Amino acid sequence: MSRKCEITGKNSASGHNVSHSQVKTKRKFGVNLQKKNLINPATGLKMTLRISTSALRTLKKWQKEGKKYDLRELVQK
Repeated sequence: MSRKCEITGKNSASGHNVSHSQVKTKRKFGVNLQKKNLINPATGLKMTLRISTSALRTLKKWQKEGKKYDLRELVQK
């Protein structure tokens, strides 16, 4: 399974490690993914998702505000 958020579509980015002498070597910046069991508010069913922490914070904020959403529609194919 790829290192990609199922809701936002975030994936790894590339960049450089830069030493004191300014020598640059390739590196990857990974996404902070967590495997979470979430309850879909639209259906009441439990779903297991690999989701980035920023998307998890957004879902918690929506739940606190009472915003209606369906996890099945948010999950990218």
